[in-house]
Amino acid sequence: MGRPRFNNLVSAVAVAAALGMAGAAVPAAAATLNMAWSQDATGLDPHKQTAFSSLRLLELVYEPLVRTDTELNIAPAIATSWEFSEDGQTLTFKLNPDAKFSNGDKVMPADVKASFERILNEETGASARANFLSIESIDTPDDETVVFNLSQPDVPLLTAMSSINAAIIPASAIEAGTIGTETLGSGPFVLDSWEPNSREVLSVNENWAGGDVGVDGINISVLPDETAILAALRTNQVDFALINDPLVATLVPNNAGLTLTREPVLNYHVLQLNAEEGAMKEEKVRQAISCAIDRQDVLDAALLGEGKVTGPLTMPAYATDPSDLFCYTPDLDKAKALMADAGYEDGFSAKVMAATGEPPTAAAEAQVIQSQLAEIGIDLEIEMMELNVYIDRWLKGDFDMAVALNGGRTDPYTMYNRYWTKEGNLAHVAHYGDETLDSLMQEGRVETDPAKRKEIFAEFSKHITEVSPWIWLYTGYSYTAANDKVSGFEANPTGSLFGLSAVTVSE
Repeated sequence: MGRPRFNNLVSAVAVAAALGMAGAAVPAAAATLNMAWSQDATGLDPHKQTAFSSLRLLELVYEPLVRTDTELNIAPAIATSWEFSEDGQTLTFKLNPDAKFSNGDKVMPADVKASFERILNEETGASARANFLSIESIDTPDDETVVFNLSQPDVPLLTAMSSINAAIIPASAIEAGTIGTETLGSGPFVLDSWEPNSREVLSVNENWAGGDVGVDGINISVLPDETAILAALRTNQVDFALINDPLVATLVPNNAGLTLTREPVLNYHVLQLNAEEGAMKEEKVRQAISCAIDRQDVLDAALLGEGKVTGPLTMPAYATDPSDLFCYTPDLDKAKALMADAGYEDGFSAKVMAATGEPPTAAAEAQVIQSQLAEIGIDLEIEMMELNVYIDRWLKGDFDMAVALNGGRTDPYTMYNRYWTKEGNLAHVAHYGDETLDSLMQEGRVETDPAKRKEIFAEFSKHITEVSPWIWLYTGYSYTAANDKVSGFEANPTGSLFGLSAVTVSE
């Protein structure tokens, strides 16, 4: 493999450094997958991470009890079977007797119990804690059985348990306090090394109970410039890549030997408002913002139209037609009238924060929104910041407005209870709550009839878009690119890269 040729010298240097080259390129072992992405993990604790970049890495190393497959069904992971009791207040799992952590230790019910007790411990700061508040106690009657005793029926609990935020980690590692500094999981790969913002090296977990892994390992290079990723794909220095920028993604099929996989995802782009301070405490001001924003225009400008305008619920089984929701057709006259009624006819000033890198559309979204809100007198200052700084501020709820890309789920309660319930652990980030939202969430949590659940969450969508604490914008796609040596990858609507466990690389 020769030295790559780039038009941009900076891109050449970036690729060379990230791929560990000093002069001539080093040929890769045939069965090793050379991979690249633009945004690195921000931390290694699976219970605490919210950044997609962290979750994508950790889901290769850790496993939950169950996972969501490519058809959005619940599938086995550490657990081989599960069953709710007739009254819905007991959930029993049978663990795979062959499940082992990468050090060879068997995954025991005690590890499951310790993991969920850690998640439920408020001091942990677990990002998905609110999903599991129905768990009253956990029994471990034998070496392969875990019983969750619930305070009430909790239909979405199983979906919540499919997230890597519910990963099972060794009780011994919890006791030793090594979570986040060392990785010890039962997933298909072992994280051998991590050089932040540079590279990760993963080898196969020989003890993985999930079947054969198709490669010997994965070498991941972090290349913030996605044009450099495309250049590395063209020259076969990278076999597989995650692409975030739709402009770069659209260029992939123009290159012989490269294939683009494009998958609609449940994740959603949203403008989050701080409804607890200043002008946005007024419902009419928030409604004016909703009426002033042309969501299709934001989508077209930021994502080249690669997506669709969405309401709060992005999963097909519960999605509401956006045209049925409050002010999804832009109406500047109505927006100006609402501003005047709220006492802000002359507008106000605010700041909107956005992260660099992920999503790459954030800056464009912020700029279009800035221009649109100027039409109703809102002077919006854009604050761009590195992802780790953004996440720290976002988790503190420290913003006037935030351009965000948030994770979707297959169940509405699992997706939103941490924001829109009284006990939600991210309610301070949502900056809004009311009795109607909390009540609808609780009704949807316990209702078992699918048709009735759909009605409940349709009402949730209608109400939350009318009170407008957030302005939902659109959903997009996940993009992966691969050369002809790579086969076997299946994309997932959740954005998961777990499918890498089935990939093979030919000579």
